[in-house]
Amino acid sequence: MSQAVDIRLEVPDDLAKLRLPDGVQKRLQLLLDRQDRVGALTPDERREAEGLAALAQLLSLLRLRAETLAF
Repeated sequence: MSQAVDIRLEVPDDLAKLRLPDGVQKRLQLLLDRQDRVGALTPDERREAEGLAALAQLLSLLRLRAETLAF
């Protein structure tokens, strides 16, 4: 049986500025470009890319939430 959980957090004003650091973003892009060129990453590269993509997605969701709360 599933249940809903309501969590309330204070959102810092600068949360909308959260982004992957440039070096991390470049590494993710390099891995994604390599996957496009080669067709597959090594298992370690795949795990790294998946982790970085998940982090980027989390930051995007936090930014969206901050923008929503600002209105």
